Amino acid sequence: MIYSMTGYGKSVLQLPTKKVTIELKSLNSKNLDLNARMPSIYREKELSIRKLLADKLVRGKVDFSIYVEATAEDTSTQINTPVVKQYIEQLRKVVDGNDIELLKMAVRFPDALNTVREEIDENEWQLINNEIHKAVDDLNNHRLDEGRVLEKDFHERVKIIDALLDQVIAMDPERVQGVRERLLKGVEELKEKYDENRFEQELVYYIEKFDITEEKVRLKNHLNYFLESINSEDSNGKKLGFISQEMGREINTIGSKSNYAPMQQLVVQMKDELEKIKEQLLNVL
Repeated sequence: MIYSMTGYGKSVLQLPTKKVTIELKSLNSKNLDLNARMPSIYREKELSIRKLLADKLVRGKVDFSIYVEATAEDTSTQINTPVVKQYIEQLRKVVDGNDIELLKMAVRFPDALNTVREEIDENEWQLINNEIHKAVDDLNNHRLDEGRVLEKDFHERVKIIDALLDQVIAMDPERVQGVRERLLKGVEELKEKYDENRFEQELVYYIEKFDITEEKVRLKNHLNYFLESINSEDSNGKKLGFISQEMGREINTIGSKSNYAPMQQLVVQMKDELEKIKEQLLNVL
């Protein structure tokens, strides 16, 4: 089972005087890259939020946001009545004007308004924290759905590589025979006498250098291990990435050793499928 790093999660909490919306967006990243935005009143909870997200989301470029929308009268700003009255009295001595005009001027002066620092209501925060967990679960469900799509794609591409490898295996005897015939023809064109036994020894040595038996076996094993790892509980993008690198090494070696155009064409097709797998692996958790 694999998870994508791409996902979206959201949860909304309606409180008596406000609506709190929690949003999570995630994209692929080598490590956890977390950006948190929230009202200042909740900043003291940021460390605990980051720890939760790190434990639950592991990797990815994650944008976490808390939005608060007031739905009833609930203000932390109050008029400093004694100060405003003093300003009005002083203004009367300076300018002529009615009380409304003087009040408009007075409230613009320093200390006319007091901002009361809000404190977190722990009962309220517990409700918000529960919604954060719901948003994280929502995001992980999206990641799982995306992971299923990726898993299907991986199975199809591994199946294609495996089929191409079967063609390489079936073609190998023909390739070896072709190499033998080319070497023999080249020697005969020299019109020189040669020791047939020595030539046969050199031919065997030459063909052994281009033998791809081990590479074919190892590539088969890597393909099987890749599919097993997708279905395992500890499956992750880094592990699958390492396996794909090993697959690439075997495919490249087969291509460099093949010395046979039809086989090299199959190798190019295998490389193309593997590159598509590697691109998708960048998005696997």
